[in-house]
Amino acid sequence: GPLFSPIIGGALGQRFGWRSTQWFLTIYGAIMLVLIVLFVPETLIKTPTPPKNGVRPPTSADSSVPEKEARPTTLTRVSTTQSIVQHSTKFAKLMYRFWISPLQPLLYLRFPAVIIIVYYAAVTFGALYVLNVSLQATFTIAPYNFSTFAVGLLYIPSGLGYMIASPIGGKWCDMIMIREARKAGRFREGTDGSRREDLILQPEDRMMENAYIGAIVYPAGLLLYGWAAERGWHWIVPCIANFFFGLGSMIIFSVATTMLTEFMPKKATSGVAVNNLIRNIFACVGGIVGEPLVKAMGNGWLFTILGVWCLVSIVVVWLMRHYGPRWGADMQRKLEKME
Repeated sequence: GPLFSPIIGGALGQRFGWRSTQWFLTIYGAIMLVLIVLFVPETLIKTPTPPKNGVRPPTSADSSVPEKEARPTTLTRVSTTQSIVQHSTKFAKLMYRFWISPLQPLLYLRFPAVIIIVYYAAVTFGALYVLNVSLQATFTIAPYNFSTFAVGLLYIPSGLGYMIASPIGGKWCDMIMIREARKAGRFREGTDGSRREDLILQPEDRMMENAYIGAIVYPAGLLLYGWAAERGWHWIVPCIANFFFGLGSMIIFSVATTMLTEFMPKKATSGVAVNNLIRNIFACVGGIVGEPLVKAMGNGWLFTILGVWCLVSIVVVWLMRHYGPRWGADMQRKLEKME
């Protein structure tokens, strides 16, 4: 997506105008909706409630009396007040389901482990959108004066960084977790008390040297991009900076998302949902304020401030390494009480 969409969008925008990109997204979304409906299986199948004590409750089919005769013949009168109450209750439940219930995952932000991981992912995601907006605002004017299609090509380096960091970062993270578990001697015991080779992996082990490196590389990419664009250096320098931003930020994204699912094994979808909600809010803000800030401050100082903010946020890695186990255990106890 991050690699091919700017190329496609740039080509469509230059040839047919920006509205063509919206038509493309509409058609693409409709095709994907049809494919999902036809080929993606249901993952939340409702199963009938098992019978209590092995006895199935009687139904009308078990009776010798026909169904029509089994129905009550008496009618009950419902007053206007009762009818209003019933309809109001039904409407309130419907509104709660569609407007309040989807926001319930936000309650998990009261847990320190969740809120700081979500914060770190959101800051990184917001920086990504400020960078994306800056590319368009900077390279369409002097001294670059790139075409719409050429600006789209400038997003390729960061996309390549994502593609490289995603598989390599995942394997690297798994190796670190196995190493830390063996170093700490965390092995599962068999039923006879003997030690098995199964390792007990801890979520906080994901934030080791990989997270520190990613947390340093992507702010450095922001700083390099900001001053290269500010000074009007050759376009290859901002592209190199974008590559390292993509490389480092993808490590942080993957670590944060995976840690949330491991800290909340029974509520993994809620953890991912709250992460997406908060980080998309940061992305929305970054997309709105990005261009005005570029014009007001220039790329150099804007990305210096943003890079320092992201670099200081490396404290999240330290906090998770030192307090993650305690926060995780406390969160698990509270979640079990809620069930």
